[in-house]
Amino acid sequence: MDMKIELVPVPVSDIDRAKAFYVDKVGFHDDHDVTVNEDLRFVQLTPPGSACSIVLDLNMTPMAPGALQGLQVVVDDSQAVHDALAAQGVEVEPVQDFPWGRFTFFSDPDGNRWAVQQMLPRDSATGS
Repeated sequence: MDMKIELVPVPVSDIDRAKAFYVDKVGFHDDHDVTVNEDLRFVQLTPPGSACSIVLDLNMTPMAPGALQGLQVVVDDSQAVHDALAAQGVEVEPVQDFPWGRFTFFSDPDGNRWAVQQMLPRDSATGS
């Protein structure tokens, strides 16, 4: 039985501001933007190369804006992603080396925090 994570709600306070951040600054694809009714707008965005998308959550779940911490994307080169985000005006932390990967971190305008991981070769991560 396959189980795939395909959509993660990201709680935000302003859909337009969040969409502009994720699309214009971070480079997510704008998949859907549908107003369902006056209380619900469905905005789905996907990181480049990802099979999993996010939905900007305003009135969909009880999560407060900024409550989501630890979302993680995996990239080939964390320094290159750091530099690209910084060039777009994203406040991004310096790249840090850990035994399990090279990371940089950033938050969206509401404070939802993202980790950007560059996987290390298996030999480096395990010592074998």
